[in-house]
Amino acid sequence: MIALENQSMNTAVQAEYNLLSIAFNWLPAIEYVSDTLSPADFSDRSNGEIYKFMLNALAKGEKEVDIVSVFDALQGEETLAHIHAISIACEGGGKSIQQFAKLIVSKARERQLFRVSQTIATLAFSAGDINSRIDEAQAELGKLAPADVADEWIDAHAGAIAHLELIEARECGKNLGIPTGFYTFDEMLDGGMQRGNLIVIGARPSMGKTAIALTLGLHVAKQYHVGFLSMEMTHADLRDRQTAILGQLSMSDIKRPSKRLAYDRVVDAVEKSKALKFYASDKSGLNILQVRSRARALQRAKGLDVLVVDYIGLMPGLEPKQPRAYQIEEISKGLKSLAKELGIAVVCLAQVNRGGADRGNNCPGLSDLRDSGAIEQDADVVGFVHRPIMVDPNLDSQWQDYALFRVAKNRQGRTGDVHLYYIGQQTRFGSWSGEVPTNSVKKSKGTFE
Repeated sequence: MIALENQSMNTAVQAEYNLLSIAFNWLPAIEYVSDTLSPADFSDRSNGEIYKFMLNALAKGEKEVDIVSVFDALQGEETLAHIHAISIACEGGGKSIQQFAKLIVSKARERQLFRVSQTIATLAFSAGDINSRIDEAQAELGKLAPADVADEWIDAHAGAIAHLELIEARECGKNLGIPTGFYTFDEMLDGGMQRGNLIVIGARPSMGKTAIALTLGLHVAKQYHVGFLSMEMTHADLRDRQTAILGQLSMSDIKRPSKRLAYDRVVDAVEKSKALKFYASDKSGLNILQVRSRARALQRAKGLDVLVVDYIGLMPGLEPKQPRAYQIEEISKGLKSLAKELGIAVVCLAQVNRGGADRGNNCPGLSDLRDSGAIEQDADVVGFVHRPIMVDPNLDSQWQDYALFRVAKNRQGRTGDVHLYYIGQQTRFGSWSGEVPTNSVKKSKGTFE
């Protein structure tokens, strides 16, 4: 093992000498590798400093560097003779500077892999919960994933041609989004949830944010793979709701079975669940790294198109001593990055501030999102669930099953109100039909809008 490591190190150092030698003779050659090779990729720190000096010189518009200026920049870390030896060291045999850069990066990743393997070996025999240690190991391996060139430049014509293919696919019924099952909401989203988007659903307690997310998730799972991270409810509670929604059964009858329980509907719910691509976890207190790890694992093993996180307020930050607003910002940015990285839609539930209740029976707004404005900034779509009857029990019976889902932010489309029907006993939502309740009823705590 040691012999192989030394051999790899010698190969890396020779490649570094060759690359730097080419740059000493023609500094503009650095431009061909500057976007893929960084000073940190060099196995020899001094070589990395020489490369960094060359990058700075090129940025200043200089056409060449000399060994004396490099010697001065290194402040005596290398001798003048050694730097001169590097400048004439090229033994490329016709290899280009890109080939040397590729070899240097490859060797750097080998060293990273070796260090990660040592970290994982330490985790294997350290104290603590084994599942947490596995999560840490997977997070370490995730750091080895090659970074894509996110800012690659594409000219207008090439981009237009590629986009034309996307438009044609949409015309053929492809890439239209992932339907939520709520028609008006899907229309606002121009066909449904888009991959790479972060959708936030906010509500005050007991308004039904988990119910709407589960209703949405079970509908989507008829066609797409859905992961549901239930950090608030246990598997038993989640399956109670699943059975109630699929079998259209009362939660009370499911939790306290009696002669009234229609077992044929329970069996029907079980049969319907066979066709669903719905996967749930009730692990609580997951940080963003653990969520990413579980999402990647599910996508590899089963597939993943939509991830539902219930809810962001129960997720801790990576640095518990930091202010909560900082932690929430870290989590929201991580969820948005996860959506783009895996090509999925992420639906995240969020609480709203209690202060919103002071406005009476009004629907919450973006300013009511709890703990951080980062949620509003990072989300592509933000909607709020509001059930007026929960704020004012004295409202007329026409409000009993009514729920408003207000889309307050839609980065790529229009905003507005979605009128929904809430069946409390079955903890499920459906599209509202008929006339929307009016404000002509008794108003004891404010005006509903």
